[in-house]
Amino acid sequence: MHERTPLVAPVLAALLVAAVCACAAPAAPAREHDANAAEASQMLKVDVQSAVDVVDRFSAALQAGDLKTVELLLDAGVLILESGGAERNRQEYLAHHAVSDMEFLQDARVQLVQRTVRRSGALVWVGSESEIHYRKNDRPASLLSTETMILEEIAGNWRIVHIHWSSRARKPVAA
Repeated sequence: MHERTPLVAPVLAALLVAAVCACAAPAAPAREHDANAAEASQMLKVDVQSAVDVVDRFSAALQAGDLKTVELLLDAGVLILESGGAERNRQEYLAHHAVSDMEFLQDARVQLVQRTVRRSGALVWVGSESEIHYRKNDRPASLLSTETMILEEIAGNWRIVHIHWSSRARKPVAA
């Protein structure tokens, strides 16, 4: 099993941000998580497509309540940051927020608005901007959501080593 010291993931994230400024791969155009996603993803470079596929598989597994796939795609030492909190490894996430994330996403519709992808060596950074449509108190509601995932290629397989989620309520559109 691939283990890291707790300090390695944040250092990798900082190095990746610096590398992103130096070498950028083309970004995919805006798209939705539906039939258009496959078409748009074909525009990504082949060397990052498999990493983006892992991000999409992870999101689909969360929405489907597939805890086994979620576990498989996360590195054991993953660092997950959300709403000012941190889960510092896979088991901590699986034991705490994974189930509530799955319950929330089960009846939600996630619309991918924009995705940016960059690669530096064995690391790929995937930034996604989405709208999440759901029901709250039996009324429609929407969140604007941003997600950053950093994946590392480990023994030929991409694993998610860092996630940062942020969201806020979408303001109602004036009628």
